[in-house]
Amino acid sequence: MLQLLGEGCSNRELAERLFLTRKTVEHHVHNVLVKLGLRNRAEAAAYAVRHLRPERATG
Repeated sequence: MLQLLGEGCSNRELAERLFLTRKTVEHHVHNVLVKLGLRNRAEAAAYAVRHLRPERATG
């Protein structure tokens, strides 16, 4: 879910991609924000970019 938040997906888009209701997605998004100590979706997106991006291959 954090990856999709990082991509800027709305709750509606998350619900469609994950086959969940929008209400369920709202709860999950809230729980992700609380667990990570983030205030909003923008902070979640920034967190996702910093922590979920694979390292670039060198060579």
